[in-house]
Amino acid sequence: MPINIPSNLPALDVLLKENIFAIDSNRADSQNIRPLEVGILNLMPNKIETEIQILRLLSNTPIQINVDLIRIDETIPKNTPKSHMDAFYHEFSQVADKNYDGWIVTGAPLGLLEYEDVKYWNKMTELLDWARENVQSTMFLCWAAHAAMYHYYGVQRQLRDSKLSGVFEHSVEQPNDELMRGFDPLFWAPHSRVGEILRSDYESVDGLSVIAHSEIAGTYISATDDRRLVFVTGHPEYDASTLQQEYERDLAADLNPQLPQSYFINDDPQQEPMVRWKSHGSLLLTNWLNYYVYQNTPYDLTQLRRK
Repeated sequence: MPINIPSNLPALDVLLKENIFAIDSNRADSQNIRPLEVGILNLMPNKIETEIQILRLLSNTPIQINVDLIRIDETIPKNTPKSHMDAFYHEFSQVADKNYDGWIVTGAPLGLLEYEDVKYWNKMTELLDWARENVQSTMFLCWAAHAAMYHYYGVQRQLRDSKLSGVFEHSVEQPNDELMRGFDPLFWAPHSRVGEILRSDYESVDGLSVIAHSEIAGTYISATDDRRLVFVTGHPEYDASTLQQEYERDLAADLNPQLPQSYFINDDPQQEPMVRWKSHGSLLLTNWLNYYVYQNTPYDLTQLRRK
């Protein structure tokens, strides 16, 4: 079954060209089924690129999904037209009375700021508290994963000596967890961040398990035992060229970035990137939707309560 997105969202044309099964809202309204309600809180500056990346992952499932794109505040993003935000994004106040089967909260380029110095931190904590009560399962990506760990459990991230950038090998720590169903014991995933939470800090939280870990990149996936909160410190949604674009952007800004590790063929930025994370990235989102969301969410979302 397809993902249901607005008829004129730019992502729709991109997904259809890739032979990804997506339908517009007009056709979806004629189908007599109970689709999953999924919200995407998009904190990234380039909203359109991130929308396409996440919607692409959500599409690989037999479950029909209604998607709401949500903005944290009314600030006009630097890299996204205001017309796009006005046409396709909901203010949180517009969806605050709604219950969701799943939420995805993206990363944000805020790793060097203290959380309380983030201009929308008060709104962010409101959303985090709301999601704990009104969403069956929420997946936090990169900065959002660290921010959620800090808000929910008081776990502070540490700043690394240098930015972690590249594609790293990870091991499955909980092979019987449904989130890892179909995963190889060792798999690759991209990271791009300046912060890190120690594995021992994750393990100090009651009811939280480390599910996938990297000797170099640290803990990649952790989740609460009730499956309501999933913390992913990397970027399973990244396109093949995303790390390359970040590297070239930082070079142009004279930030002297390190070459992304295990990314370019022969570590040569003139060569093509080695893409070896997409299958596991897709599987992660599919497993989350199936086992953490669909298999656990009530049919009547008004019955959703914190367990």
